[in-house]
Amino acid sequence: QVQLVESGGGLVQPGGSLRLSCAAPGSIFSTYTMAWYRQAPGLQRELVAQTTTNGNTYYAASVKGRFTVSRDNARNTVHLQMNSLKPEDTAVYYCNAPSHIVRWGQGTQVTVSS
Repeated sequence: QVQLVESGGGLVQPGGSLRLSCAAPGSIFSTYTMAWYRQAPGLQRELVAQTTTNGNTYYAASVKGRFTVSRDNARNTVHLQMNSLKPEDTAVYYCNAPSHIVRWGQGTQVTVSS
């Protein structure tokens, strides 16, 4: 059973930072583009950032310049560094492979509030 494990969320004040991590099976991590998604209450899940196997990146307009996605090839882990956080970034964050969606993990809650 393919398992994605997200971690690193928490409660942070506006303007603060968090670093999320996603551990993925090597068969997925080494083959596919990996992405971070988020889902806020009452809204659809949206893709916020992705990184290809050779390190090319894409960001949604809402997070560009504030979030940085990266891959740790030695640990089959994808990170999302989130800076200058805003209340509208509050959501559950998930990772997956956009072209090869597998069972979603539990996600990690990010709450931005004063």
